[in-house]
Amino acid sequence: MRFARRQRRGMPSLNTSSLPDLIFTVLFFFMIVTHMRRVPLKVEYQVPQGTELTRLTKKTAVSYIYIGRPMQPLRAKEGDGTRIQLNDKFAGTDDIADYIAAERTRMSPADLEQMVVSIKADKNTRMGIITDVKQALRQAHAQKINYSSREK
Repeated sequence: MRFARRQRRGMPSLNTSSLPDLIFTVLFFFMIVTHMRRVPLKVEYQVPQGTELTRLTKKTAVSYIYIGRPMQPLRAKEGDGTRIQLNDKFAGTDDIADYIAAERTRMSPADLEQMVVSIKADKNTRMGIITDVKQALRQAHAQKINYSSREK
């Protein structure tokens, strides 16, 4: 009677030829979904708290208005009160109509129908400034307004 030899089988080696493709695919995915802040903030703001919150779905159709105290102290003649930031510069309520018009020209027609203006204001901002901004937005025919807040 003949005995069959047992052959030792080793673990097969792992095929890593597709690993660079996988790494570049994951890298490309994160490059697509990561949102980089385009506007450097010049104002400080602490977001107020809210209870009935919803997320904005289409970020390309959102234009932001920042309201708060300047991060760097201003010259004495400008004061150090609450300031409005549109894109990367300080502005007044008179400049909001031009800002909205410029934002409309950069948007696609599909985004234009869903355009939302998001006000990111400090929780200690006086309501008079918010009302002035809302009146300027109304004159610029920007009817959809969102107030940024965080959950309680």
